[in-house]
Amino acid sequence: MSDLPRRAVTRTAKLAALPLGFAGRATWGLGKRIGGYSAELVGNELQQRTAEQLFRVLGELKGGAMKFGQALSVFESALPEEIAGPYRATLTKLQEAAPPMPAGTVHGVLAESLGEDWRELFEEFEDKPSAAASIGQVHRGVWHDGREVAVKVQYPGAGDALISDLAQLGRFARLLGPLVPGMDVKPLITELRERVTEELDYALEAEAQRGYADQFADDPDVWVPDVVHQGDCVLVTEWMTGVPLSEVIAEGGEEARDRAGQLLARFLFSGTARTGLLHADPHPGNFRLIPGEDPDSPPAEWKLGVLDFGTVDRLPDGLPPTIGTALRLALDGDGDAVYAMLREEGFVKDSVDLEPDAVLDYLLPIIEPARVEAFTFSRGWMREQAARIADPRSPAHQLGKQLNLPPSYLLIHRVTLSTIGVLCQLGATVALRDEMADWVPGFDPSPPEETGAPLDDTAPEA
Repeated sequence: MSDLPRRAVTRTAKLAALPLGFAGRATWGLGKRIGGYSAELVGNELQQRTAEQLFRVLGELKGGAMKFGQALSVFESALPEEIAGPYRATLTKLQEAAPPMPAGTVHGVLAESLGEDWRELFEEFEDKPSAAASIGQVHRGVWHDGREVAVKVQYPGAGDALISDLAQLGRFARLLGPLVPGMDVKPLITELRERVTEELDYALEAEAQRGYADQFADDPDVWVPDVVHQGDCVLVTEWMTGVPLSEVIAEGGEEARDRAGQLLARFLFSGTARTGLLHADPHPGNFRLIPGEDPDSPPAEWKLGVLDFGTVDRLPDGLPPTIGTALRLALDGDGDAVYAMLREEGFVKDSVDLEPDAVLDYLLPIIEPARVEAFTFSRGWMREQAARIADPRSPAHQLGKQLNLPPSYLLIHRVTLSTIGVLCQLGATVALRDEMADWVPGFDPSPPEETGAPLDDTAPEA
């Protein structure tokens, strides 16, 4: 592949093939069942083929297609295990890799953005990318002052590709719904489209990253690489070494998983309070676990390294106090006060009339991690919540359909759900309540209860 596929007709055809492929494989599966193959064998093969096609198409197209795949990948914990297996490996690939641009294209972007003499800015520059994402890929280099750097190069035509892909994905959003039961993918696609301009603007990204790097410069738990240089389509930052979070999810021990989960929760809540910005792309490809000075140091001494500040929510006053106050009231069992606050903030429209106790019953299982001193997140717990909300026969499903999500809370809601999805992939035990008490305005917890566990008996998976 010589470049990011930019012709709208080509991209549209590839994306349109996804739902057609899903339908075709369903017919193929029915044929094999009639031919005498077992339902389990056919189902596993069907899911494997679907996962392979999904990764191939979204990964090749990059742009908005790959961004959608990355956003979707953090919710695989909600899938039933017999379906999640094949998707887990293929969607996780989207968090760390994609087919690269050729060196000639990379050099052209560098020359256009940094000048024809761009090589003089580097002591070394590796043509082979070390990572690839939705709108750009990263190359390792050594800056002219001797610092190791990461050079983020934007794909030519990335803007057009983002807009075209997300518009096309929006047209058949309903057909993509079964990928994650209980999740409406259309609002996700709409929100991604609204962030296109910011995602492409490396000046905005550099400003956000500098803000985070400055606030966390001396932090014992979190490290953000500083910006070294920024051009129109090139962003140079300090190089980060460490263990990708996806590796910790796949093969990390219990200590490493718990440490990663605690630091991820701490970063989610403290980052906004300290910077006035919400890092809004929390998929595992954007995080690293960084050992201490001694490479063999225990996980308790590791830091969380954070990458990619292209998508942020600007919250100069931090998270809205409504969130913390409503959570506290719900944990205290004050359904009337919670309902009044949700109505005042627009979560319940004036035309809708609900029972406060029913709203409280809907919320309590979801906020269980904040009720106890420490909570063990798991795929089993995530699946239980997804099933409860997705089942049309469930009171939770019926009530959820009547709730409204105000636009100002949309990105906060997605980031929170995505982070919980990653915590469930980790199977981490996290003192979430402590982090919220420290950083979430309005959250004034009562004395903690005993250490908690998921609402089912499913053990965290390796």
